[in-house]
Amino acid sequence: MTTAVATRVIDADCHVIETPRTFDYMREEDEKLKPVVLVREEGANDEKYWFLEGRAWRMNQNVGPEFPTAAREAADIQARLAHMDELGVDTHILYPTMFLRPLTRHADTDYALSRAYNRWLADVWAQGGGRLRWAVIPPLMSIDKAIEEINIGKEHGACAVFFRGHEQGMLLSDSYFHPIYAEAQRLDLPIAVHAATGDFAAMDLNDRSFGLPTFKFPTVGAFSDLVLHKTPEKFPDLRWAFIEVTSQWLPYVLNDLVLRNRKLVPGSYPRDAQLMEEYRLYVGCQTIDDLAYVVDRVGDDHLVIGTDYGHADTTAEMNALSKVRDEGKASEASLAKFLYDNPKRLYGL
Repeated sequence: MTTAVATRVIDADCHVIETPRTFDYMREEDEKLKPVVLVREEGANDEKYWFLEGRAWRMNQNVGPEFPTAAREAADIQARLAHMDELGVDTHILYPTMFLRPLTRHADTDYALSRAYNRWLADVWAQGGGRLRWAVIPPLMSIDKAIEEINIGKEHGACAVFFRGHEQGMLLSDSYFHPIYAEAQRLDLPIAVHAATGDFAAMDLNDRSFGLPTFKFPTVGAFSDLVLHKTPEKFPDLRWAFIEVTSQWLPYVLNDLVLRNRKLVPGSYPRDAQLMEEYRLYVGCQTIDDLAYVVDRVGDDHLVIGTDYGHADTTAEMNALSKVRDEGKASEASLAKFLYDNPKRLYGL
């Protein structure tokens, strides 16, 4: 299969940074559920915290200063579009920031927060001329409300359904989520499992570990869990993405799946590149990856790449899309797929 060199670019993993303005989109009856902003009396002037249900966490802990403030907060859509032009990017796929951790134990708050975020991103999309697509957040404590929000998101520019590696003490293979997967399949929206945790116990245990067990391992584990339970076979048209965990773990996990399939799980499933194709699995790679090694194992049809626009963690790399091309770590045909063809297919653009 040959592909022309990409002339268009889709940044498959970008972020918006929530601010109090995000929750101006709450309904009047939900005002009491708004997160509160706290400022630390002693310390840096910009040390601010979100506070909700007795928990506080830094607002500006993972904010990339190289990204213009108004652009990363989606306060000035034209500024963001102009920066995208400067970076040579046609489309941003937007993921949240504060929702990368569990926020509430209450269904009404879960719905109020998700609903406000989704209305905000719908407005961002409307102003962005089609270039700012986004992952809708389903309020998972209420399946009916989650399905309602997914449909609203689809009508207003959403191109994926946001999930964390585990949710509310459940693995993503749990049948509780099947109605959401079925609706996402019907709407042609992929399930996008972003590096994150949706479980308070895991968050409390791993919060001092600097991120790998807290945010990355749940997503890698979700890949294995969904395959071993053959969940993709239950939804034959649904696409799955595993975002912001690099790609070099894939050969290890694929080897582990073979071993577990031999010893623990009856029946068989496809291997390697065939598995990625038949189960419609996509993984976000990074410039630090040994892409030749990964491509040799899984092919080049199911890898995408993003800059983590707006953030300042280990995957944030503002020039990642040009860098992966400039460093020559993959063929031009493969790069065309990573930068455009694959994310276009994954997100149904």
